[in-house]
Amino acid sequence: MSRLIIPILALLLSACGQAGKNVLTKPERPVRIVSLDYCADQYVLKLVDRERILALSPDAGREFSYMRNTADGIATVRPNAENVLILKPDLVVRSYGGGPNAAAFFEKAGVPVVEVGWTPDIPSVMKNTQRIANELGEPERGAVVNTEMQHRLARLRKRETGQTALYMTPAGVTTGPGSLIHEMIVAGGLTNMETEHGWRSIPLETLAYEKPDVVAAAFFGSRTNHPDAWSPMKHPVAKAQLTQSEVVSLEGAWTSCSGWFLMDAVEALAGKGGQ
Repeated sequence: MSRLIIPILALLLSACGQAGKNVLTKPERPVRIVSLDYCADQYVLKLVDRERILALSPDAGREFSYMRNTADGIATVRPNAENVLILKPDLVVRSYGGGPNAAAFFEKAGVPVVEVGWTPDIPSVMKNTQRIANELGEPERGAVVNTEMQHRLARLRKRETGQTALYMTPAGVTTGPGSLIHEMIVAGGLTNMETEHGWRSIPLETLAYEKPDVVAAAFFGSRTNHPDAWSPMKHPVAKAQLTQSEVVSLEGAWTSCSGWFLMDAVEALAGKGGQ
């Protein structure tokens, strides 16, 4: 074990030493890209060619990864400093991968970092996509993604059904104005039944006498977000909504990373509402 640790420590110290001598700049067109988490994977897989991807996160092929089929055959790496630096990347892309101090560490070691970040609404998603595309050296591809989003939104813009929708998860959580989920419901031509800002428990009292026309059901098809203990979703009033309302099953891959792929969820909501 000591024979392995010594060269790794030497590599880290050398990289950090070099960083102190040079001004850190992102390459115009990085060709050795490493992605540290599945949210970052989506942008890397969408915006750059396979030969420029050095490694993806271990979750790139999981069911909650939207670009999982494109990830097939590409190497993966655990998001820790030793495993990543030994690959000698010229760019690291991350959302949360590597922990809260990862960006500062890699930049200190001389490796530029693109932070994916989170976006609160659909215009911000498009702005974020273009920024990431620019930093990956693919501004034209970012523009193409955004143009397609705009076309898809335009087809739905005049479609207001007058129907209500309620976002529900197995953990009994919903959300109102101020969240990206709310923006998606509205973009789908529906009115969010939850009017309070932020995230909160499903309103059981309201559901006792008023039901939504559409339930936007997230994570019910997998074990993700399924609590072991009691949750509001286990109440008979909440359970009844899954049989009394039209149900749109929202795949986790559509909604979990605030990317362009949220349009699949918007169109699914628009397709169910008004039927």
